[in-house]
Amino acid sequence: MEIYPGTTLLQGFLSAKAQKNLAERCASIGAQPAGFYTPVVRGGAYMSIKMVCLGRHWNAKTYKYQMTRSDYDDLPVQPLPEELKTIARRAAREAGMEIEPDICLINCYPEAGRLGLHQDKDERPETIASGVPVISISLGDTAKFRIGGLKRKDTLKTVLLESGDALVMGGPSRLRYHGVSKIIAGTAPAELGVTGRFNLTFRQY
Repeated sequence: MEIYPGTTLLQGFLSAKAQKNLAERCASIGAQPAGFYTPVVRGGAYMSIKMVCLGRHWNAKTYKYQMTRSDYDDLPVQPLPEELKTIARRAAREAGMEIEPDICLINCYPEAGRLGLHQDKDERPETIASGVPVISISLGDTAKFRIGGLKRKDTLKTVLLESGDALVMGGPSRLRYHGVSKIIAGTAPAELGVTGRFNLTFRQY
C-alpha cells in the first residue's frame, strides 16, 4: 500500500513463524552485554523506549553514529547479523528499492512508549540524497504511526503498523517527519509472547 510516493506499507510482510523467530532474536540480542538500554537525549531527558544498535551505535546526545556506546557504557556495538540484513533487502525489493544495510536500531516499546516526530537524517549525506530507504519492521502490539512531510508542521497521516508489517521510506520520502503516538496494548499475536512492541529500523550509513 502506497502512503506517499516513496513510502510503502507491506502488510503481513512476515509470516507468523518468521515473526516469532525474529521476536526471539530481538530478545536474545537485547540480553547481550551491549544490549537494551534507555537512551538519554540532549538536555538530559530519558527516552520512553529501550534501544539496542547493531552495526553502528546511534549516540542520542550527539546524533552521530559510532562504533562504541560512548554515551552509555563504552561497550563496542554488536554486529548486524546477515540474516537480519536479508530481511531488510527483501522488504526494499518488494517496494521497488534497494538497500545494503549496515545499521539496525531495535527499539523496545513498553505499552506507554512513544517516539516523537523526527527525521532519519544522521546517515551520510550522499546516502540520504540518493534516496536509499529506511526499512521498519514491526513486531508485537500495533503502533499508531504518524508520518507527514519534509517540515515538522506539515499535515500528518496516521497509519496502523501491525505485527509482521514492513514500512519502506525512501526516494522522495526519505526525510519525511514521522513518529509513534501510541501503542495499542493487547494487540500482539499471542504466540509471540510479547508485551509492547519491537521495531527494527534498518539503515545504510
